[in-house]
Amino acid sequence: MTELLTAAQMRAIEQAAIASGEVTGLELMERAGRGVVEAIFEEWPELKATSHRAVVLCGPGNNGGDGFVVARLLKEWGWEVEVLLYGDPEKLPPDARVNYERWRGMGEVVAWNDNAQKVRLEEGGDFDLVVDALFGTGLSRPMLDDTSETWQSLMPGPLAQYAHSDGDVRFVAIDVPSGMCSDSGKDMGAMPAHLTVTFHRPKVGHYLQEKCGPYGGANSCNKLSLIDIGLPQAAIENSVWLTTGHHIDVKKICGHKYSHGYALILSGPPGQTGAARLAARGALRIGAGLVTVGAVPDAIPEHAAQLTAIMLREVANGAALTQALADPRINALCLGPGLGLDDRARGLMGAALQSLGDPGPTRDETVGRDSRRLVLDADALTLLSRHPELFAALNENCILTPHAGEFARLFPDIAEKLAAPATTGPAYSKVDATREAAKRAGCVVLYKGADTVIADPQGRCSINSAHYERAAPWLATAGSGDVLSGFIAGLLARGFTPMQAAETAAWLHVDCALSFGPGLIAEDLPEELPKVFRKLGL
Repeated sequence: MTELLTAAQMRAIEQAAIASGEVTGLELMERAGRGVVEAIFEEWPELKATSHRAVVLCGPGNNGGDGFVVARLLKEWGWEVEVLLYGDPEKLPPDARVNYERWRGMGEVVAWNDNAQKVRLEEGGDFDLVVDALFGTGLSRPMLDDTSETWQSLMPGPLAQYAHSDGDVRFVAIDVPSGMCSDSGKDMGAMPAHLTVTFHRPKVGHYLQEKCGPYGGANSCNKLSLIDIGLPQAAIENSVWLTTGHHIDVKKICGHKYSHGYALILSGPPGQTGAARLAARGALRIGAGLVTVGAVPDAIPEHAAQLTAIMLREVANGAALTQALADPRINALCLGPGLGLDDRARGLMGAALQSLGDPGPTRDETVGRDSRRLVLDADALTLLSRHPELFAALNENCILTPHAGEFARLFPDIAEKLAAPATTGPAYSKVDATREAAKRAGCVVLYKGADTVIADPQGRCSINSAHYERAAPWLATAGSGDVLSGFIAGLLARGFTPMQAAETAAWLHVDCALSFGPGLIAEDLPEELPKVFRKLGL
């Protein structure tokens, strides 16, 4: 998995490298500027072929210093380059001031408050490139009107639409788009870019999405380029990780069906049974050796008409579930998809939670303690929000999988903090919210979205991103969350720990959507797993 950094963690790594004598700040700034130019030419090779016109917007910190390097290098390439500086050059940090003076030996610097010069620049038109080197990761307050107005004046047409189109002018952000909180992805007046170039490691905010729309997080970054500037590897506490496919191992090597786990999926009443079947199919396809749907008697015919490899069992109430769970081979449960909110559903929840920790077979001693585990989704989450005694029974063997609405019902105070407008940075993030929720619940929480965040009670946290090259908007379809719950249940049955199961299932869920493509419906997701497994060499 890839490590993601906060702004403070990145600063600490840079400062430690400089203090050790391994590198100077000027060297890092030069490498960063060169990396930006290389990323621009790689993204748009036609810009490398001949000279063009660029505008570089430099801010009052080291991000502005990177901008001066970019301006100098483009000028040396033969480009016509205009530079605007926001702030007093006398107050620039030492390394940025050196690069300011280097640029002054080659070209002019237009002061931000020089309206006549700005009007000349803004109305000059015919730009090929605009570089945002204003604030980067150091932003701690909302953008001022005069900065965003200048940015918009350089962008033909409406800001949001243009930044996500292939217009004649390319907009590039250094580190993060100015106005975006690098720790949370929150919009504080974000100036969206076609390409965002960052250094050493991606930042947490690059993979968070504040909301649907043009601003904030990955939506403002649009495309991300990562540049190695020669910083050493460093041990970082409290890291956030980006899930990848490199850690996935769901091979079946030997054994019989029970050695690969037994998952029980609880169904709701007639007329709302499809969600449980979606979850059950997901659990079976991901490799659980045996999957059973537990249903009320009236729903058995509805299931039987559509299930073959998945078994059926009458589970009329909580007492019947307790009886079923006397079978120690059942080591994974899934409750919630289509379950309902009636007394039966509440009884099933109580019986399932009471059963956690009962012994079950372990196929791989490396995956952790030997116990039954439970996925709670959809209606089960609503029941948890309504019945404190059920919430109090949660433990480390549970996984909660809320979307934003369910999260707000379960953790209203945390959701309120997350929804609050960002007035200072670093802002409260979805990572912060999910970690706080996991600690309160005492179990793994998978907070769904294009930026799915997964955390355990000890603070381990990862982001499963469906952005950039892994954007999968087709997952916004009815039933896809039910399949995800089934994927998690199947992996729990196979012996994965709750955190491992949540991370792996979320990654495979997105990969299945990418493999299928447009037109995806929930039923397609489990059927795409064999292709994904073959691609992974499993």
